[in-house]
Amino acid sequence: MTRMSGLPSPAALAEVDVPGLHRWLTEHRADLVEDLVRYAGLETPSDDRTLLGDGLDYLDGWVAERLGPAAGRERHKSGEHGDVLVLESPGDPTLTLLAHYDTVWSAGTLADWPVRVSDDTISGPGVFDMKAGLVQAVWAIRALRAAGLPVPGLRLVLNGDEEIGSPFSRPIIERACSGAAAVLVFEASADGAIKTSRKGVGLFDIEVRGVQAHAGLDHAAGASAIDEIARVVPTLHAATDPAEGTTVNVGLLRGGTRRNVVAGQAFAGVDVRVSSARAQGRIDQLLAGLRTHDPRTELTVRGGWNRPVMERSEPIAALYSLARAAAAALGVDLRETGVGGASDGNFAAAMGLPVLDGLGAIGAGAHARHEHVSIDGMLERSALAAAVITAFAV
Repeated sequence: MTRMSGLPSPAALAEVDVPGLHRWLTEHRADLVEDLVRYAGLETPSDDRTLLGDGLDYLDGWVAERLGPAAGRERHKSGEHGDVLVLESPGDPTLTLLAHYDTVWSAGTLADWPVRVSDDTISGPGVFDMKAGLVQAVWAIRALRAAGLPVPGLRLVLNGDEEIGSPFSRPIIERACSGAAAVLVFEASADGAIKTSRKGVGLFDIEVRGVQAHAGLDHAAGASAIDEIARVVPTLHAATDPAEGTTVNVGLLRGGTRRNVVAGQAFAGVDVRVSSARAQGRIDQLLAGLRTHDPRTELTVRGGWNRPVMERSEPIAALYSLARAAAAALGVDLRETGVGGASDGNFAAAMGLPVLDGLGAIGAGAHARHEHVSIDGMLERSALAAAVITAFAV
């Protein structure tokens, strides 16, 4: 096998009939559509453990139906969030495939927004982010088997709490990625582009405790927490640096009890996005250095980095080159991009692993009422994923 940065080079695809994979998938177009429509017809909101459990039960059976029983199967029970299912087939090397089945859509959404198929489009809650991606991954493996092409070891992770930051699943994902030759993330594409970098995300709560007093009778005795938090907000927003790829946003702000009381408490909810470890360090230093103006008040910072930065490393660039060559065999110019949103791929990238993210659907409308995917795009991306997967085994 010809390798670049320890990964298969585009030359490995010389033995792979990528258009043939696409033709086979096109012959099974109706089956892919049916699988996505059935899957999207199950509501799996991140905050409903019952529906998440039902959804994962369905997926467990569906994957077994489509691919056969897994050689290794482990369901990690979460007491608070969605369970995590890890399915494994043996082989060397092993690739880890990441997908999440939870969505941002609340229970009952399907009642007034059902899944619909119209020409090349499937619309409905969760189809783009990211139910189509899992369907594509499974059908990519089916296409390889039908073509008699070799398949490396695979570790498929179905995560139930990605949309809320993967608080339960993170250590499970990291264990599943450990030792993998590469990690393929079936999150939706960015207008068709593969995601070779993602920002790190920090979620912080800043609390200020002041001294309450009557605003009219004893104003000087008070120390306003609102005044202090108001001084902090411009400092935080001034840390935004578009050229560096850093944004700091105070998205929540509240404080006080009544208008005639000097505020004894105030709170700011802060979202931070960074494009590099260096920028992350700068923000850490800023937060550690926050101080109040009035010594009678006290400021506390809580929270932390929800997801580490996914920087475009040499291995990630090499993996993108492989995917681009596979797409070229289909007559597609596969673009790459960096995005502000994070995924479970950030965890794998922070481990130093080659990560290819955005292998999922072509479409638009993540977290929005116009969420939809292209059926032709599903076929294209399934063939692309199949080619990348088999390149590790040929």
